[in-house]
Amino acid sequence: MRGSTALMVLVLLPCAALVLYPLVFIISESLNVGDPGVFPPEIISLSNFARLKDDVPIILNTLYVSVAATAMAVVFGFVLAWILTRTNVPGGGRFERLMELPYYMTPLVGAMAWGVLAGPKTGLLNQVWHLTGATGDLFNIYSPLGIAWVMALFEGTVAFVMISAAMKSMDPSLEESARVLGGSKLRTAFGITLPLVAPGVLSAIVFVFAEMLGAFAAAFVLGIPGRFYVITTAIWESTQSFPPDYGTAAALGLSLFLAMTVTLTIARLIMRKGTYATITGKAFRPRPVNVGAGRWLCLAVVMAYLLVAVILPIGALLMTSFQKFATVILAQSIFTLDNYRTALATGTLGSAFVNSMILGVSVATIGVLVMGVLTWIIYRSRLPGRTAIEYVLMFPQAVPRLVFGLGLLWAWINIPIPIYGTLWLLGIAYFTVFLPLGLRTLAGVVLQVDRSLEECACVCGAGWMHRMRTVSLPLLRPGIAAAWLLIFIASIRELGASIFLMGPQSKVISPAIINAWLSASSELSAAMAMLLTATIFIAVIVLFGVARTFVRTDA
Repeated sequence: MRGSTALMVLVLLPCAALVLYPLVFIISESLNVGDPGVFPPEIISLSNFARLKDDVPIILNTLYVSVAATAMAVVFGFVLAWILTRTNVPGGGRFERLMELPYYMTPLVGAMAWGVLAGPKTGLLNQVWHLTGATGDLFNIYSPLGIAWVMALFEGTVAFVMISAAMKSMDPSLEESARVLGGSKLRTAFGITLPLVAPGVLSAIVFVFAEMLGAFAAAFVLGIPGRFYVITTAIWESTQSFPPDYGTAAALGLSLFLAMTVTLTIARLIMRKGTYATITGKAFRPRPVNVGAGRWLCLAVVMAYLLVAVILPIGALLMTSFQKFATVILAQSIFTLDNYRTALATGTLGSAFVNSMILGVSVATIGVLVMGVLTWIIYRSRLPGRTAIEYVLMFPQAVPRLVFGLGLLWAWINIPIPIYGTLWLLGIAYFTVFLPLGLRTLAGVVLQVDRSLEECACVCGAGWMHRMRTVSLPLLRPGIAAAWLLIFIASIRELGASIFLMGPQSKVISPAIINAWLSASSELSAAMAMLLTATIFIAVIVLFGVARTFVRTDA
């Protein structure tokens, strides 16, 4: 028992140090009204929180954009999930996989793409509008609703995943009974399907709303030019002012964290009061609803979503990246490869791309090994306190990346280890913020492997290492490969934690693209965004290839 307790402490303390240590500095700095460079604070006061009343317009901006983006994302997610999982739309299986593409494009790339597409005067769509002889602009993406639109498309993809999973688990006989009793297809969808998938919809609303509260990329790219601030961009602006207002930034960040925590708590209370069971001991087989000729309308809806979320953004960035001056008039276009040469040849940009690749590979490799051990301890061992370990590991999921990056900045500056401004600090930050991602990915596979397989090997005399090498690891290979590539993709696209922690010699690609967007041409920024997107897409293709290889091997 003492040995188990000692092992629990050895595992829990490092995790708690990595995850909770930055939060101590966020709380401390939010109360600091003295010298921001001194820890612990010399003068403590609540005045930083009292001054938040001056930021009420920013808080209202955040709520407005977050609510609008959440509403759009959940509507998109519900409609698309219903079409692709509950109807006989042509090519439903293939289109369901394509719904994941906006996630792989990243919110940063999506915001830049829609900036190229729908920017005032120079936006490609507005240029086409002007060619028709019309005056004024048809679109202005640099607006609150424009920000919400981009956030819904590229931050809210998870709504489709969560709602579609709930719909796949629903007994189709419930819908069929409603139809037999005379209910129309539309009434059945809103009167039967929607209430029964309420857990998935509510979970999607809460999760997406929390994501929107902490979103930074779209609000930064599209909000800063128009001086429209939300909490995350206000935090960034406070740290960039002279002198930096770290107290206000910390108070805003802590308030954002508390708002996300309250949101999650309310969702849990709502779910406890209802009964939503649709999976019982009675077997069922999911069957699509025959919508007749309406399947072509459903197909048009799916194609329209892919058009605005994937085809138009990628097409706009691709065309712009090969142009000397962005224009939709092909006769006036001057096509060149100089933007890509500049992106790869410029010392800062080239090193940022290399650094991102190094961090992606190293964090994914080390992270999978460490997270694999932690997953086994939590879900396979009888170690006391394993639930506490899981709670600590999942904590970064409730903290916006930008806020967590700010906490890491203060935390590691106050440690007498010279790693600030190096790749080491970025690696530690990435490992910490992606602990929940790795844990959840590996846990899903570990829980699918029956304990009896390991117990049989144990009965036959196999030791722990031999069981892991010959039984557990071969069965977990698909999950390990998926976790590695998901962490790699997340590391490549990370912006919130990176923007505060990178130094002159440790630049990474996402903040470098932001700097290019603000200080250089849109054509160069488009080339960098395409390089980032291509890297992520290649990683996804490798993921699917590895998964198919494992399936064939297991078969």
